Amino acid sequence: MKENPIRSLPGIPVLLVLLAVIAAAVWAFVQGAAPPILALAVALGSAFLTLGAYMVEPNQAAVLSLFGKYVGTVKENGLRWNNPFLGKKKVSLRVRNFESGRLKVNELDGSPIEIAAVIVWRVVDSAEAVFNVDDYESFVHIQSEAALRAMATSYPYDQHEEGDISLRSHPVEISDRLKEQLDERLTAAGVDVVDARISHLAYAPEIAQAMLQRQQANAVIAARTRIVAGAVGMVEMALAELEKNGTVKLDEERRAAMVSNLLVVLCGDRSTQPIVNTGSLY
Repeated sequence: MKENPIRSLPGIPVLLVLLAVIAAAVWAFVQGAAPPILALAVALGSAFLTLGAYMVEPNQAAVLSLFGKYVGTVKENGLRWNNPFLGKKKVSLRVRNFESGRLKVNELDGSPIEIAAVIVWRVVDSAEAVFNVDDYESFVHIQSEAALRAMATSYPYDQHEEGDISLRSHPVEISDRLKEQLDERLTAAGVDVVDARISHLAYAPEIAQAMLQRQQANAVIAARTRIVAGAVGMVEMALAELEKNGTVKLDEERRAAMVSNLLVVLCGDRSTQPIVNTGSLY
């Protein structure tokens, strides 16, 4: 069911007219200027018509229905008036947000993690929000947690290879994916997701220590790999410069020894103590 805008009358002029009619009917009843029954009927009818007045605040919509049938939606601000027989349900169109609870799920590799998200949303179709779901606010909260669970199980916590998308290393891509899943689930309720971002992400407590050690080991391996690659490049450059300038000529055995010593110096995690050779190189 799509939203159908409907016109309404300004409430203040209508109420002034009705109050004037009620005052005139009371005066006629008291003065005997009209039959008492007619004056009483006019006064009661006018008083009943005042029930058609209602207030619409900024960024709010009034969904009107007649005996269960949807009639239309009024979004004009201020005091409005429509048929008093119409039921009126107010729906906020303001931007709202909430933070989901910390969910415990298994990511793509099967490791248990804790994840939570902040969802920013608003109602864009008041008729769908009222008539397509029973309670649109509860619907948004439950479907948001379901979408977060589904998204978390589709990606690993950490990036294993270059170019892979993971929950920790690609927050923008993960937020876009979460927003897409939320849009798919909440469109039927007339809700638009403005933004969705991960607010909490961590390994579950029972494996947090083991995963921290694995992360530390991976970091050490990556650092050592880079150090070795740099050291090999520096050794090759040093040997090439020595041969280019003719500073010293090394046979294969001395060349291997020099490479070994340079690699020890460059790759060691502690400061080395140099030994000065004052004798012959050979």
